[in-house]
Amino acid sequence: MSDLDSEIGHLVPPDAAEAGTADTEDAARDAPKKGIEVPLGAPSVVVRNLCVHYKVPMSARDDIGGHRRLSRGRRLLRRLGWSASVTVKAVDDVSFAVRSGESVGVVGHNGSGKSTLLRVIAGLETPTSGSILAASTPSFLGVNAALLPELSGRENVRIGLLAMGKSPREVRAAMPEVIELAGIGPSIHLPMKTYSSGMSARLRFAIAAAARPEILLIDEALATGDAASKDRSEAKMAEIREHAGTIFLVSHAAQTIEEMCTRAIWLHQGELVADGPAYETARAYRWWAWNVAKGEHDKAAGLLDDARARLRQSHPTERNS
Repeated sequence: MSDLDSEIGHLVPPDAAEAGTADTEDAARDAPKKGIEVPLGAPSVVVRNLCVHYKVPMSARDDIGGHRRLSRGRRLLRRLGWSASVTVKAVDDVSFAVRSGESVGVVGHNGSGKSTLLRVIAGLETPTSGSILAASTPSFLGVNAALLPELSGRENVRIGLLAMGKSPREVRAAMPEVIELAGIGPSIHLPMKTYSSGMSARLRFAIAAAARPEILLIDEALATGDAASKDRSEAKMAEIREHAGTIFLVSHAAQTIEEMCTRAIWLHQGELVADGPAYETARAYRWWAWNVAKGEHDKAAGLLDDARARLRQSHPTERNS
């Protein structure tokens, strides 16, 4: 914990350290619903100069006169078992710190490194360089989390709770709350293979949340569901954070980040380009994505530059080191 305390000072942006209270009163009145805020505690996760680089094979072909053919040298190298490769920077020199009580959304377009970042924090992948310090073992909840499709949702809840170390008596006591949080109605008695992806995701979240983990990582598991389901999920997330918990939420739906998180980070091609209050960061990302979709690439590039400049101002030492 002392290592986390020593790292926290220059990595947490002023906005996040105040749980987003830097918004003006006027902006707060005009802004849509934001994530529930709870008192912040000690540092829980510190990511320092994190890099995750992959070498992937690339085509060894050249385009010559509209025809694709291999050069003589490359044909020889291919026969010898050599293939050209390119380095993909899934996460590139990313640094930030998070305190217990924060709900941090991670936004970015496809391939920006969001899921890779969470998997490395969870210990499921090894970084190329850099370091991650965590106050406890993170609990990872992804869309591909294993469930037993032939069993009913209720039976999966029981097995999941037992796997997390709860006693049979504790499982019986927790079962009604988990089923209510999942909000899938009578389908809880049906085999999991009959569930939609959204129903399965909500059930996985309900099971994971029952353990009240200190660090919960959620990858694209809360983007579906009706308003009542989202309200239940948000309330449970706030309850976890009130008990000195930290939550990371990856979602393609920036509006979900706005509504359920207090802070957000924006990744672009593996680079951290923004870190601040969830509402402001998610809105900036959505405005950038809208311009990209409309073909306004020069304007989108300018928005990225603006975001980077704001990040450098909030982390002057870190960004210039």
